[in-house]
Amino acid sequence: MKKLKTYLIYLQIFLIISVASFGQTEENDKIKYHSPKKAMLLSAVLPGAGQAYNRKFWKIPIVYVGIGGFSYLAYNNQKQFNKYHDAYITRNNGGIDEFYNILNSQALINEMEKYRKQRDLNLIGFFAFYLIQMIDASVDAHLFEFDVSDNLSLRVQTITSPNYATVGGISVKYKF
Repeated sequence: MKKLKTYLIYLQIFLIISVASFGQTEENDKIKYHSPKKAMLLSAVLPGAGQAYNRKFWKIPIVYVGIGGFSYLAYNNQKQFNKYHDAYITRNNGGIDEFYNILNSQALINEMEKYRKQRDLNLIGFFAFYLIQMIDASVDAHLFEFDVSDNLSLRVQTITSPNYATVGGISVKYKF
């Protein structure tokens, strides 16, 4: 009787271990979770990295052209603002600037304000584009597993009555 009890205990231990070993999955069987948070953080640290994480490589040049374009425009407008500002300061100190016979002092102020406003708008565009590319990476990560195959369809058709007269009705069929 004691021997049978020992065998049953060993059998239970063996069954528990064997069942537990079948419950484990291999590394290849794991479902990859595509994290929207990770995509957004990657895009915040390095623009375009979230798009690369989402495997949307075609968006990376768009990100860099947008950010680079706004950066260039802001830099160029700042250069122009500095040029007119230096001319205004030189003129107020009694010196002769490059616009001496071309623009009066009020025109210099108007040009300074124009380039300052354009610079500020370009900086707003830069930060807006930066934020949009972060949001785009997050949304793409949310929709990474979304099924966009041809098996999804919506078919709208009119309904005819048994006497073949067209009736005012619509039939909607979903196919998954």
